[in-house]
Amino acid sequence: MDSTIFAFFFVVFLSTTRAFDPCPSLKQKSDLSDLSIIHIYGKCSPFDSPKPTSSWTTTILDMATKDPQRLTYLSSLVATKPASSVPIGPGQVINIGNYVARVKIGTPGQLMFMVLDTSADTAWVPCSGCTGCSSTVFSQTTSTTYGSLDCTTSECVQAHGLSCPTSGSTIGNCLFNQSYGGDSSFLATLSRDSLQLANDIIPSYVFGCIGNISGKSIPPQGLLGLGRGSMSLLSQSSSLYSGVFSYCLPSFRSYYFSGSLRLGPNGQPKTIKYTPLLKNPHRPSLYYVNFTGISVGQVKVEIPPELLEFNLNTGAGTIIDSGTVITRFVPDAYNKIKEVFRNQTQGPFSSLGAFDTCFSVTHEDVTPRVTLHFMGLDIVLPMENTLIHSSAGTLACLAMASTPNNVNSGLNVIANLQQQNLRILFDVPNSRVGITHEICN
Repeated sequence: MDSTIFAFFFVVFLSTTRAFDPCPSLKQKSDLSDLSIIHIYGKCSPFDSPKPTSSWTTTILDMATKDPQRLTYLSSLVATKPASSVPIGPGQVINIGNYVARVKIGTPGQLMFMVLDTSADTAWVPCSGCTGCSSTVFSQTTSTTYGSLDCTTSECVQAHGLSCPTSGSTIGNCLFNQSYGGDSSFLATLSRDSLQLANDIIPSYVFGCIGNISGKSIPPQGLLGLGRGSMSLLSQSSSLYSGVFSYCLPSFRSYYFSGSLRLGPNGQPKTIKYTPLLKNPHRPSLYYVNFTGISVGQVKVEIPPELLEFNLNTGAGTIIDSGTVITRFVPDAYNKIKEVFRNQTQGPFSSLGAFDTCFSVTHEDVTPRVTLHFMGLDIVLPMENTLIHSSAGTLACLAMASTPNNVNSGLNVIANLQQQNLRILFDVPNSRVGITHEICN
């Protein structure tokens, strides 16, 4: 996948200057655990890739074409053993990444822009000598704190794709293969080194050092997992951040303004409403919530509870995910939502890419508000979280869709387009998720 598509936003440090600065400085401010988020196409982008010539709608439509693959991936996250015993996260990463964090790896620190993914655990980066990698790689040979893990270490246990000698006296490195989407894969060595976020340093962080890539869909500077598994950033930094983080994603149309990723309990909103955070042993890395329904205007959509309910036996339910672009519901639920929405919106209706409920913008001013209902929490979506416009500006579309027909997991996904300009707070120790409106700038 083209690198200008896989990464829609990136993270940079907040500026300490008080004057207006459209491009936040890379200097850290006093709150060392507060990072800024800005999209990769902005003028502040550190990448040399050309800015897009197509409209934002075309860009979002291109990104959304990868959602079915991500839904397939999310439905495949079934643990084969307790998560605490798996150093390599269950399942496999997929070829979509919407946010990247500005982090440093090694000593001295080497700057990398790594994809953030709330549904993945294991971190991995391309390393020196890698075959098939991009030009930006981590030079493990120049880091004084780097070390590879061999097959005798406690972290190197049997997991998907793991490769260790089963006989002989030679102790080899802990290697693993991992597929990425439908057309890419990589070979990595399980390793340790320092990971720096702002001025916070996590020593001996365990990650995969990639030595070989097949295909072109691998994020060029790696991935940082924000999931709930034992190998995720949340678990490996528990003593530093206490299992708490939040993010605020800016509007996908934002050009200069950025949101923020906040790590740790300090600096989190004091007045925020919570809904229970649930955990499913079939997919232990995912952030399940008790989603109870949706309203369109004043009408509560009549969705059979079993289409939304959390199910320990099957892994069905609703998750909050940073890597899926548009919110997806199982077909029977989405069809009911679409029907109620169309009944309150003036047609005729047409399709545009992943969106099947598009109408003339001349009727947009009477579009009903959409409200997401969680246990103990209701969120009225801003209109920019509900509609997306065609590049010609003549159509407005309901920015939601059905899960693909080949995904039978019963999994609903609250995606990043619906999360923009909301503060999403994950408090794992207290099993809760907080959501509140915030201008993410």
